[in-house]
Amino acid sequence: MKASAFSYARASSIGNAIELLAEHGERAKVLSGGQSLMPAMNLRLLAPELIVDIGALDELRGITRREGTLSIGALTRHVDLQNSPDIATCAPLLKQAIAHVAHPAIRNRGTIGGSLAHADPASELPACVIALDATIVVRGPTGERRIAAEDFFIGIYETALSAAELLVAVEVPLPRSNAAHYFCEFARRHGDYAIVGLAAQAVIDNQKLTDLRPAFFGVGDRAVHVKIPALLGADVTPRVLAEALQALGEALDPPEDQQASGAMRRHLSKVLLARCVAELLSRPELAAWKLA
Repeated sequence: MKASAFSYARASSIGNAIELLAEHGERAKVLSGGQSLMPAMNLRLLAPELIVDIGALDELRGITRREGTLSIGALTRHVDLQNSPDIATCAPLLKQAIAHVAHPAIRNRGTIGGSLAHADPASELPACVIALDATIVVRGPTGERRIAAEDFFIGIYETALSAAELLVAVEVPLPRSNAAHYFCEFARRHGDYAIVGLAAQAVIDNQKLTDLRPAFFGVGDRAVHVKIPALLGADVTPRVLAEALQALGEALDPPEDQQASGAMRRHLSKVLLARCVAELLSRPELAAWKLA
């Protein structure tokens, strides 16, 4: 199957792209890396009248440290995130997660902005930016606004972007010296979309979690940040962990589909959180929580 007929415009600037989006509204789609858009069009899941190609906008590429944040341009490719020394130092969670995104051919073309704007609930990067407490920078006809990553994703393939706005950057706070991270997902094959996954950023002091931002993906209509206060500032015993896992199970309402039941996803989410806490605190015995 091939895409239905559409018009094409290659944006000459960010302003030009915004003008085109404002003029055509919901009838237009932005082309960045195209790794999600083009397959959806070929399957006739999307049928835009106009494609706005922003691929020539070099000002949307690159990774820069500025004023306590790491700013990542929307057109920065997955492979650039994977190879960046700044990402490895300041946002290693992203570097680890990128290795799970599809396959090298996709990572060589796909962009962080495209992935976030696509907002697939089983995708790795939306969960990562939520765990990192990142800010999504968007620009439209009325100017620029910053949206907390947790508020950016509002449903399946839905974000807080208006039809006339363009995602231009992601701002990630620079980590504290005692920050740590965790990433893991369950998928049928490496590179497939996750059945369930967990991205987490933490702060550890004296073998205690003083901050923990776990973001689960594949468990709902968007990546989900679940607050688990029982784990913060506590000596995490098997009993404390079991209580935290029970609270997690009550907070999640995973869907059922051809890959997994809701109960299976809930169970795998608990397994991931137990492994996360065990790894962050260097206490492997906690990963065997069901035996405690």
